[in-house]
Amino acid sequence: MRRTLGVGDAVVLGLGSMVGAGVFAALAPAARAAGSGLLPALALASAVAYANALSSARLAARYPASGGTYVYGRERLGPFTGYLAGWSFVVGKTASCAAMALTVGVYLWPDRAHAVAVAAVVALTAVNYGGVQKPARLTRLIVVVVLAVLASVVVVCLGSEESDAGRLGAGGSGGVGGVLQAAGVLFFAFAGYARIATLGEEVRNPSRTIPRAIPLALGIALVVYASVAIAVLSVLGSSGLGSATVPLADAVQAAGVPGLVPVVRVGAAVAALGSLLALVLGVSRTTLAMARDGHLPRGLSAVHPRHRVPHRAELAVGAVVAVLAATAVLRGVIGFSSLGVLVYYAVANASAWTLDTASLKRAVPAVGLVGCVVLAFALPVGSVLTGVGVLVVGVLVYGVRTGVDRAMSR
Repeated sequence: MRRTLGVGDAVVLGLGSMVGAGVFAALAPAARAAGSGLLPALALASAVAYANALSSARLAARYPASGGTYVYGRERLGPFTGYLAGWSFVVGKTASCAAMALTVGVYLWPDRAHAVAVAAVVALTAVNYGGVQKPARLTRLIVVVVLAVLASVVVVCLGSEESDAGRLGAGGSGGVGGVLQAAGVLFFAFAGYARIATLGEEVRNPSRTIPRAIPLALGIALVVYASVAIAVLSVLGSSGLGSATVPLADAVQAAGVPGLVPVVRVGAAVAALGSLLALVLGVSRTTLAMARDGHLPRGLSAVHPRHRVPHRAELAVGAVVAVLAATAVLRGVIGFSSLGVLVYYAVANASAWTLDTASLKRAVPAVGLVGCVVLAFALPVGSVLTGVGVLVVGVLVYGVRTGVDRAMSR
């Protein structure tokens, strides 16, 4: 594939994936779980995400190929571990795609959310099919629009007479378990920087570009999330935020600026479109890498001769996401997606652990690995059980395929 993306493009694609997910989809369920502990949960999720980002950046510099942690796990820990990371990513992030598509529908046309979600998937799959530069340019525009809308929300909420700093820590607490569960849900929001690593074959000078772009994109996203969370909490409080269906729109309504509500709704839909665009890119590239190794049908590894994109993988991912978007429920999809992503990053940190023997250099991947495991098992029981079931299916598929390959080679 063509190496056309620079540092700025990579940062924008990472931001496009992160900004929509966290601010518009994950804050409300996280507030329901953590209550007044929402901000500590946000801090915990960001700390784990930053450790994972540093590990991913180091690995991406060593292995600048499409596939991200699938490739890192395969090279550092063996074929099965790489496969498990790739399976977790493809399944978890396919669910993330559905969540973002449903977010578009909920904000634009709540009564027809599923139909709007499917239409969004079809449209963005068509954009991705035309080459990686088209989604990069579109994402740049989306990020500018979304940041402008979020800045308006922060200014309106914090400048309102309804704003009260006492609400930041007021209300019932979800306890340690609630904070951990909320951090696991919020981690769903921060994982967008992985899109940068999965585009390793389409980035110029990847050993330098990717390690610079990942922490930069994550740092900007953290500032945005913290600012919006504080502003919305100051108006709605944790209980109001937890019960909100469209929390940012509800916040500006409560702040006394109802005229901004339609703008926020459109901004939320645009942000979710940006996330969906980047997510489909990431899932299709990991699908490409796994198909090359025979873990998925090899036909999905085809690269379009003119557009130089994995067109069959993109079409397959788009079809699966469209089905999920037509049938799934937003809250359940977020929890399930979070588990798959946490398993994926656990493998990334375990892979980074093997790069050095010095204890100080191993501290970051150790923190990231422990954090991923703790947050994974703090998620809602239903999400954990469903996610574990899907992982077991993946292991069985791997075992069957390996057995067939061995039998054929005799």
